[in-house]
Amino acid sequence: MATVARLSSIASVVITSTQNPRVKGLLALRRRPDRDREGLLLVEGHDELAVALASGARPVELYHCPALTRQPDAPELLARTAAAGAHLVEVSQPVFERVAYRQAPDGWLAVLPAVPTGLDHLRVPPGGAVLVCESVEKPGNLGAMLRTADAAGLDAVIACPAATDWGNPNVVRASKGALFTVPVAEAGHDELVAWLRERDLAVVIARPDAATPFTAADLTGGVALVVGAEHQGLSAAWSRAADAEVRIPMFGSVNSLNVAASAALLVYELLRQRGRLG
Repeated sequence: MATVARLSSIASVVITSTQNPRVKGLLALRRRPDRDREGLLLVEGHDELAVALASGARPVELYHCPALTRQPDAPELLARTAAAGAHLVEVSQPVFERVAYRQAPDGWLAVLPAVPTGLDHLRVPPGGAVLVCESVEKPGNLGAMLRTADAAGLDAVIACPAATDWGNPNVVRASKGALFTVPVAEAGHDELVAWLRERDLAVVIARPDAATPFTAADLTGGVALVVGAEHQGLSAAWSRAADAEVRIPMFGSVNSLNVAASAALLVYELLRQRGRLG
């Protein structure tokens, strides 16, 4: 991995120049082609890094800015990150503000290996539940759905097809670190449908014109909940693959909910039916 080699070849010093090669390497990882080529992603934020470490992730490097890392447990988090094998690099505030991609940065930016995204990495038990997202482009929506999946204990979230990569910094940010606690995957439609059939997961799709309210569908068995982007909805291919179609009733002037909000309603209805909300 060329980026790791470039970063690791430089002596561990305090970085004060925004022209430092390490800074250029970090900025390159904002771009998907560079992330894909290097097999790396960025995690910014104290809480996100803490969640990643707790899940067993092993950062390659951590860039921290003492002028911004004012959390009481900052020394502990630095020690935990180093114990996980990361190389610690201190940077000045101007440098950190250059490499940060969030407003009001808190002084933590880690480089981690990309998470696996093949279906072969997923383990879904009998009667399990997964969330499938078709062509969801906005990283914030993908991240929000990961947070919901984590909160609900879903077995996986699958992009089919993937319009945004799971390593997008804004997916990581919006997920609050749930990218490292919920297994994810990317797959083509035919491949995924075959995979779902092999695991006896019923395909339940959400459509605004479906006859069955989502609260009336049986979600107690193994299930794949399928949602699509607001502007185009689900493709006809998912209608052909569906075992059930459900709608979320709408009583106002708009005809659909944000996809992340729709997914949250479906997921928590699944939990209600399985008696897990009590």
